[in-house]
Amino acid sequence: MSGRRARELQLRELVLLRRVRDRIDREYTRPLDVEALARGVHMSAGHLSRQFRLAYGEPPYSYLMTRRIERAMALLRRGDLSVTDVCFAVGCSSLGSFSSRFTDLVGMTPTAYRRAAARSTQGLPACVARQVSRPVRIPAGRSVRSRPPEVTDDPVRNGEAQVTEPQLA
Repeated sequence: MSGRRARELQLRELVLLRRVRDRIDREYTRPLDVEALARGVHMSAGHLSRQFRLAYGEPPYSYLMTRRIERAMALLRRGDLSVTDVCFAVGCSSLGSFSSRFTDLVGMTPTAYRRAAARSTQGLPACVARQVSRPVRIPAGRSVRSRPPEVTDDPVRNGEAQVTEPQLA
């Protein structure tokens, strides 16, 4: 296969992977599994998982759960829904699994996050609060539980800084 042909195939596959990612972003509240996502782009589930991880740094299911947890964080910051309501609103079907995954990604339980977020993002515009509180995927083998969840070096996250305009990275 020529280099040009291989490059064309690679670009076509990246387009398909982008479709999968966009579908996850749009339909994160629906029941999605890797097999259904793979069928939608005519790939095997294993191939989709490998290629998605290469392109985006995590497998499709982890990406889906990260999106769900990000949305859950926003709903919890609002403070008007119970943790159970948030769990179901973001597409999770088990409160226990949701709480475990939330704790793994965020470093504290959903209830603790609601309390901490109310203090640390008070007075920040929603777009800034979302950016500074975005979950960070921890590499396999490491745990966020080993560090105090509410203490960071970032004064914005600790609620100590006055932010008037969002900073672009």
